[in-house]
Amino acid sequence: MVEVIEWVNPGEDEIIWRYPNEVIKWGAQLIVHEYEVAVFMRDGKIYDVLGPGRHTLTTQNLPLLYKLVGGSNSPFKATIIFVSMKQFQGRYGGETQTRELAPVKYYGVYWFKVADPVLFITEVVGGQSLYDASDVTKFIRAYFNEGMMKHLSAYSIVDLFQNLDMVSTQVKVKLMEDFRRLGLELVDVKIEGVNTTDEWRQRLFWLMQTGNAQAVMQMDTVKQVAAELGKSPGAGMGTGMVLVPQLFQQTAQPVQQAPAQPYAGAPAPQQPQQAAPAQQAQQEICPYCGKPIPPGARFCPYCGHEIKRCPNGHIVPEGAKFCPVCGAKIE
Repeated sequence: MVEVIEWVNPGEDEIIWRYPNEVIKWGAQLIVHEYEVAVFMRDGKIYDVLGPGRHTLTTQNLPLLYKLVGGSNSPFKATIIFVSMKQFQGRYGGETQTRELAPVKYYGVYWFKVADPVLFITEVVGGQSLYDASDVTKFIRAYFNEGMMKHLSAYSIVDLFQNLDMVSTQVKVKLMEDFRRLGLELVDVKIEGVNTTDEWRQRLFWLMQTGNAQAVMQMDTVKQVAAELGKSPGAGMGTGMVLVPQLFQQTAQPVQQAPAQPYAGAPAPQQPQQAAPAQQAQQEICPYCGKPIPPGARFCPYCGHEIKRCPNGHIVPEGAKFCPVCGAKIE
């Protein structure tokens, strides 16, 4: 009876399948379906690869193995691994830190396929001794997630929340190179969402408002002062009205010395031109999702959160006891 070697009814997420019998007879029928290849290994080394079709195993289509085992009648020992070449989808999610050490959670989906079966078998299946499809899938998911953690940590929290499309594109290029080392092709990557803690979401709000980290430090100081003032109700209001606005003032510029008086008869120095009018106030930003909102909005049109304001209409961060702009007490 002729031996038939075939991967029957592969699972939707199965990337590889190892033929259970390692004693192969010359003349056996090897059936390789579309989007599959059959890889012949012996002693951990790859010898021959056969693509889609029905193959009668002979010395012609397995020349490298034939040179090793010799003879055309006696059975030979080899490991046959079928590799699926179709496209697969994987989901990912994890936690990392940004450039400012802000904790970030992320999740999304990616698509990949085997591009070089010989390299894939060498680096993943044989190199990691993973001959079970589920073990291979877990390895690829962990490998992807490790790369995502490493590459996202090079960005700032503002980049992740304000320029996510740009970050996704750049991270995809880096991950494609990582996957290429395993004989895999990373077809596409989609970051579906990123999130951070409530504390860092407030810091993100001030970073996006001002564009510098100094405001974050000021905000943290204001929160600490407000908390201390809150412990003393009698003095809190008066002190807060004076102290909190001062904490948000920019460092004063050094006073320039007056120029020396010109000698008699010298032309009077020209007066400097008037400074340009102050820039228009920055557009209001939602402290929860970081997107611009209409001035005076009560709710964010993007995330739906209620916008908390002081009695004078300024946006205040969650949990604030005093307004960081005017110092008004938040009831």
